[in-house]
Amino acid sequence: MTTEATAHGGVRDHVFTTDLVPSEGRRGYWRQALSQAFGAVDVSAPQDVYSGTVRTTSLGRLRAVTVEGDAVALRRSRRTGTGVGGEESVVLHLLEAGAARVEQDGRECALRLGDIFVSDTTSPLRLDLPRSFRIKSLVMPRQTLGLRDSGVRRITALPFGPDTSLGGLLCPFITRLADDAAAFLPHTREVMALNAVELFGTLAGERLGGTRAHAQEEPGTLLLKVQAFIDEELADPDLSPAHIARAHHISLRYLHKLFRAEGVTVSRWILQRRLEACRRDLLRHQMKDLTIAAVAHQRGFASAAHFSRSFRAAYGVSPSEWRAAQQSSPGRPADGSAS
Repeated sequence: MTTEATAHGGVRDHVFTTDLVPSEGRRGYWRQALSQAFGAVDVSAPQDVYSGTVRTTSLGRLRAVTVEGDAVALRRSRRTGTGVGGEESVVLHLLEAGAARVEQDGRECALRLGDIFVSDTTSPLRLDLPRSFRIKSLVMPRQTLGLRDSGVRRITALPFGPDTSLGGLLCPFITRLADDAAAFLPHTREVMALNAVELFGTLAGERLGGTRAHAQEEPGTLLLKVQAFIDEELADPDLSPAHIARAHHISLRYLHKLFRAEGVTVSRWILQRRLEACRRDLLRHQMKDLTIAAVAHQRGFASAAHFSRSFRAAYGVSPSEWRAAQQSSPGRPADGSAS
């Protein structure tokens, strides 16, 4: 496979283009290039014409991807164990040019220009692109999103139009990441990636919250509400499963059942969310004068030592080492702003 890479600000764009491949080898090449973007797929095209380009840029564990080309149909006929890069990923797509029809998890929909839709790299997929197209995408490891199979399966292949409030916000956001990510400063890339995860969480919450008339009776929606409540209450050091269950008028046993279905305990989820919040806080200019202990305390950690141990276990470095590395990044914005 021929790969062309161009450097921008220390980050490399990886470009796969059929322009460099003889006609007899284009089908296999294009299949491999598209599998890099969407997980393992097969491809077909009118009269065996395979023409297009895939450009990817790394944003930490996330990737910004732009795919454009002639008419093509993508197929994944069975569930696979892993997706792009060996990870189970969720992909947020923006249809920027052309037309498309997507089918996944028992749903099928036609997409208009500017529509956003979600796909899962590990599940059977049908994506028809009947004419020249351009799709810009964010590939996000599912582990970073706090979503498991049950939640992801309920939001795939559902269009989210640019005329909606979140669609109007996400369209330019995805476009900017896909177009300019390679030129961002290291600190900016980190913040933008974190923002992408948070925005997707908002999108998922709105979509899941609107799928049932009686949302509180639906376990998946209730779980999202509980998780949102946890995020709002992270500063409370006394936040506990019992407190969460009382606030939602459910039994402690049922609360544990909700999280057990997602493969995580309630306490572990609280810890993960506190660590993620602290990691973001350590980037923020307005918190640069706070000690590590003060940042941890604001997110509900009663012990600075416990926070440091947990942070190192999660990210491989201590909080102070990670903050210092970010502050010493070349070209860091003068105001250090991060939101």
